[in-house]
Amino acid sequence: MAKGRGGYPGGMPGNMNNLMKQAQKMQRQMEEATKELEEKEVTASAGGGAVEVTVSGKKEVVKIKLAEEVVDPDDIEMLEDLIMAATNEALRQMEELSQQSMSKITGGLGGGFPF
Repeated sequence: MAKGRGGYPGGMPGNMNNLMKQAQKMQRQMEEATKELEEKEVTASAGGGAVEVTVSGKKEVVKIKLAEEVVDPDDIEMLEDLIMAATNEALRQMEELSQQSMSKITGGLGGGFPF
C-alpha cells in the first residue's frame, strides 16, 4: 500500500507548511501595521471648527482645542455636545484607518485562512 504524499492522513495537502509560513508572515505584517497605527493621529472637528479633538492610534484623546467663542458659561451643554461629537468622529476615523490598514494585509479575508 502506498503512503499519501505529504505524510498527512486523509489526503491533506502537502503545502500545510507553506500555509503556516503565510500565516506567520501575515501576523508579522499585522503587528508592524499596528505599531505604525499607534503612532498616527487623527483630528476631527465639530461646530464648524469651534471644537477640535485629536486621537492617537491607541484610541486615546491626545489634544482638545476650543475656540474662545464656544466657551459660554451659560451654555455648557452645547460645548459638551460639541466635544462629544468631535471625539466620536475622530475615533470613527481612526477605526476606519485601522480597518483599511488591516484589510490591506489580510486581503479582505476577514481574519480567516484561504482553505
